[in-house]
Amino acid sequence: MRQEVVLAMLAKEPSYGYQLRARLRDALGPLGEAMNAGQVYVTLTRLEKAGLIAVEETAGGADRSDRKVYALTPDGQQRVAEWIAEVSWPKPDLAEFHLKLIAAASARLADPLAIVDTQRRELLRRLRDVQRAAMAEPDRSDAALLLEGIVLRLQADLRWLEACEKDWTHRRSGS
Repeated sequence: MRQEVVLAMLAKEPSYGYQLRARLRDALGPLGEAMNAGQVYVTLTRLEKAGLIAVEETAGGADRSDRKVYALTPDGQQRVAEWIAEVSWPKPDLAEFHLKLIAAASARLADPLAIVDTQRRELLRRLRDVQRAAMAEPDRSDAALLLEGIVLRLQADLRWLEACEKDWTHRRSGS
């Protein structure tokens, strides 16, 4: 799991580790069930050492041990803003992109539709470049098949972005 995903999930509000893990699990649905709980805590420790989050100890009471609340530092907020603006194709991690949209919306960091649009423009640029390269290749060359596969992958990614746009438009309209 990229550190930026954890940072972005903290952008909305400071959280306990278990709350953060629950939000990630909810956002990922069945894919989140396979997430190792220890992975979240290891990531939180690394982020604290890097100065991207601050930790506040809270008293747990008679029936609970002390707990830690994690919050973004200004450097952590900057890292989240950079990640939100990042164009991650040609090797997208769809779950990561999905979490980017959710985090951007919940913490009001950016408009998810604007993020989708930025990704779409980048994919269209890459698709155009690959199609040009494919047209320049001789028929049945070794590279032609690879270029065809890249075109098909980019087209599939564009269709998924269309689905993302429809979903976030629907969420915005509240219908």
